[in-house]
Amino acid sequence: MELLWSPVLYLLALIPISILAYILILRRRRPFAVRYSSLSLIRAALPKQSQWKRHLPFALFLLALSSLIMAMARPVSTVTLPAANATIILAIDVSRSMCSTDIFPNRLESAKAAALEFIRAQDSNTQIGIVVFAGFAAIAQRPTTDRALLEATIQNIATARRTAIGEGILMSLNAISEIDDSVVSPYSSLEVTPLPEGVYVPAIIVLLTDGVTTTGIHPLEAARMAAARGVRVYTIGFGTTNNTSPMNCNPYASYSNPFDPFMGGGGGGGGNFRREIDEATLRQVADITGGSYHLAESAVELQEVFDKLPTQLFTVTETIEISVFFAAIAALFVVLAMVLSIVWNPLL
Repeated sequence: MELLWSPVLYLLALIPISILAYILILRRRRPFAVRYSSLSLIRAALPKQSQWKRHLPFALFLLALSSLIMAMARPVSTVTLPAANATIILAIDVSRSMCSTDIFPNRLESAKAAALEFIRAQDSNTQIGIVVFAGFAAIAQRPTTDRALLEATIQNIATARRTAIGEGILMSLNAISEIDDSVVSPYSSLEVTPLPEGVYVPAIIVLLTDGVTTTGIHPLEAARMAAARGVRVYTIGFGTTNNTSPMNCNPYASYSNPFDPFMGGGGGGGGNFRREIDEATLRQVADITGGSYHLAESAVELQEVFDKLPTQLFTVTETIEISVFFAAIAALFVVLAMVLSIVWNPLL
């Protein structure tokens, strides 16, 4: 807790002054008890009052005064509250290697199915955006709560050449910046003030890829930019190791057309990709940003990864003034002191 007007605390000197004045008043009242004998007789007839009942109202008054001075000092506190609106960016690798059929019917179609289930499982007020990346990154769908629009976007994803994981992270940050003014776009010339370690904005990036970066900004540099903005990146490596399966970018089409360019020529064979997942880099990206890395080697494992992502823990850190609480406590002590004085000392 911090105080905006800390010099006001000098008024706490009123507490010992009040105590001294109270003691002096009590001492001066003793001679009057002797002088006015009628009042002494009345008091003698009343039940004997305990000492703590006699002084408790004044003690409550001192507590009220202390609390009121604290309220005047304008205390502020940093609190973590549930975020009213959360944002999730799905950054999906659409490089040609996603056409590999080591995961049926291919990696891309399995990723689409898992992404659709993930979208349907989120709260209706959670904004979800879609970023796709291959040789470059693009926002396929800006963050929205329109689930039908998101599903249509996922269904229409197609593949391209090369892989730019870092560009996917940057474009995801750009998508978040469009709806959250606290997040500076990586393409902006504005200076970024890094958030304290462990402080995050209510937005995450879920990045799915099956390979390594072949072009664009390095993923670790992009991760540091995300960390400075308080955006966590959860990375998913998707695919089997030592893959030698054929590619088929259109697994639901007829296998009878040997001229279909998406079939690799004749029945889904053709260019195989032996490139493995860059797990070391994906782990570092997650560690730098406060996220986590997950490996999925089947459609079932991918769905389990999506199901376990901490999407319900979105919080926002705010600094609020809590003077009103100290003022309320002061008022409570004053009222309590008045009531006890009337009840315990009806003749005073």
